[in-house]
Amino acid sequence: MVIDDSKTIRRTAETLLKKEGCDVLTAVDGFEALAKISDQKPAIIFVDIMMPRLDGYQTCALIKNNPLFRSTPVIMLSSKDGLFDKARGRIVGAEQYLTKPFTRDELLGAIHRHVGAAA
Repeated sequence: MVIDDSKTIRRTAETLLKKEGCDVLTAVDGFEALAKISDQKPAIIFVDIMMPRLDGYQTCALIKNNPLFRSTPVIMLSSKDGLFDKARGRIVGAEQYLTKPFTRDELLGAIHRHVGAAA
């Protein structure tokens, strides 16, 4: 699943992942994502940090506080690459932090690292 308020980022990630045989869900913000996550149970979640209404940190914390999704890997996506931002991602339970613009290899690497073969 890719959660980002940028249509360009969602489309780019979706295109890259579908070419690798992944099923991809997208959401424009945390609220939309939470409903889809409970219905679809994605194997891995990529979430932007800067989003309206519910930011990536809040979204990640809500996912990780739910016993059903505690073990679902959450990868933070951000244009910020500061130490504080990365530490905050870890505090809310994110497994990894990718800086935008991310590459195909970074996305696939995160999937292989946290999920195994293509989902």
